[in-house]
Amino acid sequence: TLIELLVAIAIIALLAALGTAGWQRSQRYARATTCMQNLRQIGAGLARNVAENDGTFPTMMMARASMAEDVPVIDTVLRPYVPDARVFACPDDPKHLAKLTGTSYLWNTKLNGQRLAALSISYLAMDPISDLSRIMVMGDKEGFHPNLENKLNVLYADGHASQELTFVST
Repeated sequence: TLIELLVAIAIIALLAALGTAGWQRSQRYARATTCMQNLRQIGAGLARNVAENDGTFPTMMMARASMAEDVPVIDTVLRPYVPDARVFACPDDPKHLAKLTGTSYLWNTKLNGQRLAALSISYLAMDPISDLSRIMVMGDKEGFHPNLENKLNVLYADGHASQELTFVST
């Protein structure tokens, strides 16, 4: 009957809507995971750079305003160590910062010129941190990942990457 047909169509439409929402969510998580993998690959390139420079971190700017600036930043200094230039762009970067500035990631300038073997960083008034798994090397420029809510992807000095909470203004 017509009512049964309409109910069947409504059920199919509901299942299609649920499937689409699930597909979109899985795509967002995949982009966030790709971003974290990008950070790990950049970290591997950074490790090669540090090894070639007697265990010393490179000196770089945190970021640049545009590609026109000729300053040492992540994508210029580490490019010889990272085979794929697409790694410098987060796939969830809605403002296309990588196209404008060369990368979607920020460098921790406190690492400039420091030796890995003696690495110790103080943040604000806290005690110096020497545990490499707690020293942030670089991370997303902004909260690109809508599914991560208030989190950023961050690379640490020991080479691992994870999602960390960001500061949110109220």
